[in-house]
Amino acid sequence: MNLVFDPSWLPRLAQGISLTLQLTVYCMALGAGLGMVLGLVRVYGGGKFSPLYWLASAYVHFFRGTPLLVQLLTIYYGLPTMGIVLGPFQAGLVAMALNTAAYQAEYFRGAIQSVKAGQMLAARAVGMSRTQAVRHVILPQALRLVIPPWSNELVYMLKYSSIVSMTALRPETWDLFGVGRQIASRNFRYFEVYTLVALFYLALVLLLTLALRWVEKRVRVPGLGTPGRGI
Repeated sequence: MNLVFDPSWLPRLAQGISLTLQLTVYCMALGAGLGMVLGLVRVYGGGKFSPLYWLASAYVHFFRGTPLLVQLLTIYYGLPTMGIVLGPFQAGLVAMALNTAAYQAEYFRGAIQSVKAGQMLAARAVGMSRTQAVRHVILPQALRLVIPPWSNELVYMLKYSSIVSMTALRPETWDLFGVGRQIASRNFRYFEVYTLVALFYLALVLLLTLALRWVEKRVRVPGLGTPGRGI
């Protein structure tokens, strides 16, 4: 096999990394906000007979039970028929944020339920309202517990961001994978280019993993366990 590597590929691929990281960071931030709300509703939303609980549960089951690619194509190609037109970046961001919010809701729910029930009782006993107890006692601990599964979700979203190239037709909307696909289609060096793209993704994943492990150690509270991975 005659392998060919062109150094000019590197700066072009590096340009795609910027969009990949933007998509990942924005979708995780939006997903964390929505996921926390959904997780709180699933725990404190009035029980399994509450309409809020059912709505939150339906959302979680729908977005976890359908492929992210189908969600993206529905948003990008389906919403224009209803008068809502989104660009490739915006459609990808919305699809990824809605999808990860469903998973993060379960991570937050598991983390909240991992905090001992006695802490809520103790907070109420000293005069805190339920909302105050959740805000000042339960959530600070849950946010620490949720870091390990949340880190996995961040890695997944980084890799899933590659599907946005399915709708990106202009160079300014190409992510790392989109740039790699364009380079490979022009010179037909698919093995070399996609291997290089995979190495870029691997490097990003390793860097994010190390960074989140550092954060986890910094905020760890002695004696506070972590929730199970099978949430």
